[in-house]
Amino acid sequence: MNTEFLSAIFLDGLFAAIAAIGFAIISNPPRKALIICPLFAAVGHGLRYFLMNSTLIHMDIATASFFAALSIGLLAIPFARIIHCPAEVFSFPSLLPMIPGMFAYRSILALTKFMQTTDEAASLDYIVQFWHNGSTTIFVLFALVVGAAIPVFLFPKQSFSATRLLRKLVGKSHKS
Repeated sequence: MNTEFLSAIFLDGLFAAIAAIGFAIISNPPRKALIICPLFAAVGHGLRYFLMNSTLIHMDIATASFFAALSIGLLAIPFARIIHCPAEVFSFPSLLPMIPGMFAYRSILALTKFMQTTDEAASLDYIVQFWHNGSTTIFVLFALVVGAAIPVFLFPKQSFSATRLLRKLVGKSHKS
């Protein structure tokens, strides 16, 4: 790997981390989570960039997004126990920078152009663009959801549950 590729991975992760901070602040998590969310976003987005652009492993965006979301989900499990927050507090803001907004935009744009055109050849091209971009959007979103959910289902005892925290709090209030 050359330094240009490594710096591109680093910059991709850095921009994802900045976006994750913004997404995390919206949901008002604990301050400890604000440190971890950008780290997870940088790792996940950097991994996705590596998997999509590496000469050794060249994956499509949906498969690379799945493995990136899986890595974020696996990282969230131990940190949820350490910080006493649900794993979703870390994983969801970290996943949001990977949502394929450009594919969704291009899909709607192609559909709009299809409805406005009278040229038969152009309308066929717009339908192809709509289905390509729309299906890419759906597959990437599905990959992100499944990749982030698998670790929670695989390690239910290790993932922090908000219901356990509520039971502890309710149990303490009854004892007082």
